[in-house]
Amino acid sequence: MQRVPSTQALRALESFSRLGTVWQAAEELHLTKSAVSHQLRQLERELGFPLTTRSGTRLELTPLGRGYAADIRRALDILANSAVQSATRGITGHLTVSAPPAFASNWLCRVIDSFIEAYPEVNLRLVTPRRLDDVSSPDVDLFVAFGQDFTGNVEIETLEPIEYTPLCSPAYLNRFDRFPDPSRLAGATLLHLVDKSEWDGWLRLMGQPMGLASRGIIFSDMNLVYSAAMAGQGIAMGDEFVCGEALDRGLLVRPFSQALPTENAYCLAVPRDRADTPVRDAFLGWLREALRNR
Repeated sequence: MQRVPSTQALRALESFSRLGTVWQAAEELHLTKSAVSHQLRQLERELGFPLTTRSGTRLELTPLGRGYAADIRRALDILANSAVQSATRGITGHLTVSAPPAFASNWLCRVIDSFIEAYPEVNLRLVTPRRLDDVSSPDVDLFVAFGQDFTGNVEIETLEPIEYTPLCSPAYLNRFDRFPDPSRLAGATLLHLVDKSEWDGWLRLMGQPMGLASRGIIFSDMNLVYSAAMAGQGIAMGDEFVCGEALDRGLLVRPFSQALPTENAYCLAVPRDRADTPVRDAFLGWLREALRNR
């Protein structure tokens, strides 16, 4: 069997091919420039074909070098993925997670498959609370809650700050001539969640009469608000996080650029009276990473 080149030399080649300069590769690998250059020369000697060539003062990859580097990148990716899969094997157990209906249905349920793929032996249960700020259920291991003040023996971590902004369907937007100014809301149906405070705050911000907020329909669930908005039944006050997919697909649009700042946020609440478990830690790590990469 032919001797496999050193992993450090292969990483030096992969880093150099991706970043384009020896000094950037050295910085990424925490080596000196001379050490990276030495690794590349050693790799050329072991392989028996040139990986690099000089173009003036600049070191570049040869066609053979680019092809070999691409193969090495794929091999290193396979090794990295295998390490991740090996690390997650053996994590078993049950986990109950509570999340607000809009957060769960509009974001969490669209990405949860990646957690199941990484931790196939975890029995996961997702529930939705009656109150968005409820972090009290003894049957829940982790809470995602919405609000700003949470009672109970829990540690709070902000996951996603929220601003409120009007949202409606494209058809509803055209029905009102694209809402050239907020005064056109006088003839629109406003869609409210639980009460009219969010519309009150936004209209006050825009210098509009407070009486405008008294119009419309009050719903008990945010999903009902968004369903009505997408069906062209009115204009909702919502947040772009849970409506991200609907906005990307053009099912909802923003008639106005102004948003209402708020102290409310989607937060992670971890009960202090529960012992850390590998299952809970795995979900916490996955959730934070999924939010960063959304």
